[in-house]
Amino acid sequence: MRLILALALLAGAAAFPQNPYSMPSPASGTDPEEVRRLVEAGVLPRSRLNDLERAAKDREDLATLDHLLYGSVTIEELTVEQAQQMVAAAERLTARRKSELEHARSLVEAGALARTALTAYVFDYDQSRRTLDLANSRARLLQELAEMARAELNVETIPEAPPQELKLVERFDGDGIFTNGLFKRVVLAFEKKFNRPLPVSARGETAIHRMLGYDHRGRVDVALNPDQEEGAWLREYLEALRVPYFAFRAAIPGKSTAPHIHIGPPSARLRAAD
Repeated sequence: MRLILALALLAGAAAFPQNPYSMPSPASGTDPEEVRRLVEAGVLPRSRLNDLERAAKDREDLATLDHLLYGSVTIEELTVEQAQQMVAAAERLTARRKSELEHARSLVEAGALARTALTAYVFDYDQSRRTLDLANSRARLLQELAEMARAELNVETIPEAPPQELKLVERFDGDGIFTNGLFKRVVLAFEKKFNRPLPVSARGETAIHRMLGYDHRGRVDVALNPDQEEGAWLREYLEALRVPYFAFRAAIPGKSTAPHIHIGPPSARLRAAD
């Protein structure tokens, strides 16, 4: 039983669009154990059982993707384990679609299937690859968020740069106050200046920060290089508002590969009661 694609990806949709797959439901009277018994008795071909098993695997993997990739789970809520499950489900789905396409091509070459029938198989496979690309992209975002969090954890252990070199991390204490009202001012000013949303990678607590035992509540991470135009502007704007921040530059060996700006006071260790 082939999975029928119900929706195509919407142009200009959000970073992670709606699930393009329709969830297959088991047909009536297709109890796997009953079909297995009939196959073993020679009443039904083994391909019937294979179709049922493949459909069951599709439902399981699509449920995972529907929840973690296309559902309501945000990047802040996503855990490392969930990201691994998400990518694995997309990889299995793509492998099955590739196998189906190769089988269909062999049938076409043998004259048992019309060449026009390949269109649906090619579409299914291409759709599964796009889903895998999205899953990998989200997993990479989570990895960058983890690297940012680890960099903030290790601020005190980052070596001082020679006087002629830029510091890997710069700190501005300001008044030590960062409120939602100030953050809204920053967001609106950035959008007005650059005509695009502020690239926030983490706002408040995330699963990654909690896993690391770090209290990120009331803080915001922005995925901007502090020395490029947008990052430099943001730093100047924060300093004008006296808002505290940390500016993380380039790669910090073993700590971070993602430059970013942490807005707000330093994060604290979570207490056991938290």
